[in-house]
Amino acid sequence: LLLLCHAEEAAVVVSGLRSTDVFVGESATFTCELSPPGVKNVQWWLDGTPLHNNLVTEISEQDDGRIHTLTLNDVACHDSGTVTFRAGSLISSAKLLVKGIFPMSKK
Repeated sequence: LLLLCHAEEAAVVVSGLRSTDVFVGESATFTCELSPPGVKNVQWWLDGTPLHNNLVTEISEQDDGRIHTLTLNDVACHDSGTVTFRAGSLISSAKLLVKGIFPMSKK
């Protein structure tokens, strides 16, 4: 039992990704919280395609690597799909639905 107290704490997903719906041209943000902080080798995916920081895709981490955030800017309908966050063996996924803008809204 004493040996367990000195073992390295296994990383866990404290708060996983949440599915989101946005309109064309808006931004979609996904956040994943890990514990303990400092987990390395994290990767974001959209429908199986790895994502990297660029003008449209913003990837960041805060709180010493505890909070990982993905923001997809100026989304289009073809961006709809499954967003996946992977940190080692930890995985969290959520759906992104990009809705078109229609001239008449239903009430």
